[in-house]
Amino acid sequence: MRLLKRRQLFLKLTVIVGSLSIFFLLSHPKAVWDPTYVFRYSWLEYTDADGGSERVCNCSAILRGEREAVDQAKILSISKDFLKNALIPDEYYINATQDCRVFKQSRKYLTFPLSQEEEDFPLAYSMVVHHKVQNFERLLRAIYTPQNYYCIHVDKKSDASVLSAVNAIISCFPNVFMVSKSVSVVYAGWPRVQADLNCMADLIEMSTKWKYFINLCGQDFPLKTNLEIVRMLRSMGGGNSLESEQMAEGKKWRFSHVHKIVDGNIKWSGEAKTPPPFNLPILSGNAYIVVNRGYIHSVLKDKRILALIEWAKDTYSPDEFLWATIQRIPGVPGSTWPNEKYDTSDINAIARLVKWQWHEGSEGSLQAVYPKCQGNHVRSICVYGAGDLQWLLLNRHLFANKFDADTDPIAIYCLEKYLRQKALAELRYQH
Repeated sequence: MRLLKRRQLFLKLTVIVGSLSIFFLLSHPKAVWDPTYVFRYSWLEYTDADGGSERVCNCSAILRGEREAVDQAKILSISKDFLKNALIPDEYYINATQDCRVFKQSRKYLTFPLSQEEEDFPLAYSMVVHHKVQNFERLLRAIYTPQNYYCIHVDKKSDASVLSAVNAIISCFPNVFMVSKSVSVVYAGWPRVQADLNCMADLIEMSTKWKYFINLCGQDFPLKTNLEIVRMLRSMGGGNSLESEQMAEGKKWRFSHVHKIVDGNIKWSGEAKTPPPFNLPILSGNAYIVVNRGYIHSVLKDKRILALIEWAKDTYSPDEFLWATIQRIPGVPGSTWPNEKYDTSDINAIARLVKWQWHEGSEGSLQAVYPKCQGNHVRSICVYGAGDLQWLLLNRHLFANKFDADTDPIAIYCLEKYLRQKALAELRYQH
């Protein structure tokens, strides 16, 4: 209760500053693209007052990889009191969004495009969520701009408080909406793909303006500003970026036999599947993609892909081969030829940066793909700690996975501060 009262008091104080800034913007329309009006940035900057218990950390030192600062963050991240004080409960979002104007100002959402370049290149996002509303809201805040479109899918199995809080948040934004048809997501089962397909269909119907589609889950976080993302996508000249490689023999069981969902779990039936339609070669990849609008249109309309989708519905972990396979079908916009010379690994694709436990190693190791995880592991994936940030920002990927405010809120806090400072610096100096 004490934490909620402090946050509510902070909401009232920041509304005064935010209202003055908005008045300034409205009364100076020519200032929208003029970097000389520095006052209009100040209320958008993240300060120590915007954080919870994380504000005791020195984010600048952490991002530089300074050992003392990183060690302090590690110690704090195992303190129950620290983690408890950093938690933003679902009830906070339900209450705070009673007044959307106050919520957006206090949480410092970007309510106007930061450049004409970004306004002219809107993006579409699918966001699949099942818990941890705090993670979702901070991710949304980090990527939100008014010209983009955001489809939110909440797992039908999610707690009522999660659904209520997410609905409350998205009600404050005209370009953020709940998917028209939600499903009960099953790990490694078809419904995970169906959640994205439903959002793809809604986004195509929502607008004809957006250029690229990016799918996310609630534990992703960006490594680039929206302007950087736009520029990287424009530079691709209509191409797509996603993992797509030859399928290892040890993984072919996933689609060579029928799998069924029983009591919420995926089960091997032992029944052999028919070959894929049109003799399509099945490629290996992952669930996360960065693809152009034409690719999404093909997914929804191309007869070859529709047949592949039907065929894939009783396979294991279809999200780890479906998008990769579609990317290699001739004629799909932005696709590449199925020959192995066009293979793209997750390290070379910009969609998502993930640290797999078996590819980690000590500094200087020639066998390791990346340095050891500085956080903890869940299903052999690194949940990033503050000590991973310096390495993460050296990479060219647009997003990274996984982050968790419940186990290391400092990593998210420092990353979101860094990205906001960079976005405002871009705004100041673009002219």
